[in-house]
Amino acid sequence: PIQIPGNNWATYSLCYVTLATKTDGALWSWGFNHYGGLGHNNRTAYSSPVQVGSDTTWSTERYKMDVAYDGSNPIAIKTDGTLWTWGSGTYGKLGQNSNTYRSSPTQIPGTTWSKCSIGNHGAIASKTDGTLWAWGNGGFGALGLNQTGSTKVSSPTQIPGTTWTGNICR
Repeated sequence: PIQIPGNNWATYSLCYVTLATKTDGALWSWGFNHYGGLGHNNRTAYSSPVQVGSDTTWSTERYKMDVAYDGSNPIAIKTDGTLWTWGSGTYGKLGQNSNTYRSSPTQIPGTTWSKCSIGNHGAIASKTDGTLWAWGNGGFGALGLNQTGSTKVSSPTQIPGTTWTGNICR
C-alpha cells in the first residue's frame, strides 16, 4: 500500500472510479473515466486525486456516496440534501429523464435526500420524509415498482410507502 498524500480524507468508494471527500467537504476523484464518471467534465483518466469542481458541500458520511461496480455512475448527496449523479446514462440510471451521459455532477430534483445507493443498472435513494425512490433498469422487478420484464425508469419514481428507514443497499 502507498499512502495518498494528506491526512484529512473522510470517505472513499473504490471501483474503476475512486471518489473521496476530505473533511472540508471537497470531493476528489481519480481512476478510469470512460463515461465521465470522475466528474471533471472530460473523459481523461487520472492516476492521482483531482478535486471535482471547487464546491466543498459534499457529504462526508460514507453511506451518502456510492459508485456502481463498473465505475460509470457515481451518486452523491451534498450537505444541503441535494442528490447528484454523473457518468453513463444507460437505462436512465442518472435519474435525469434521459439516457444522456454526463461528465460533471448533475442534480436530481429535490432537496431532502438522505441516503443513496447505485448498482449495475439502477439506483435507489431515500428522503428525510421516509419515502424511497428508484430509477434505472427494472429488470425482474428490481426497482420495486410492481413492474415486470425489462422496465426502464429514467427519473426517480416513488416506491409505495412512507416509513422506509435504515441504510439502503450498503
